[in-house]
Amino acid sequence: STPAMSPQVGSHRDISHESLSLFRLLEPQIEILVLGTGDRVERLHPATLKQMRECGIAVEVQDTANACATFNFLMNERRMVAAGLIPP
Repeated sequence: STPAMSPQVGSHRDISHESLSLFRLLEPQIEILVLGTGDRVERLHPATLKQMRECGIAVEVQDTANACATFNFLMNERRMVAAGLIPP
């Protein structure tokens, strides 16, 4: 299987249902996926977000610096969280 947020994800345009597949396979299942889209917040395709919600995973899209902070905060809260980060 292709790892999520792998080298072929070079920008927010590459984030798709397929590129996020690894996050749906994690055990125990995550409840929140924090995506960092680089220097600024980018819009993802609504269908991609909807498909993740249907799998029971909330997606939070932020610029990468804020995504790192959010991930750390949620980890501190002992939430089931994962992050996919595109370098700024």
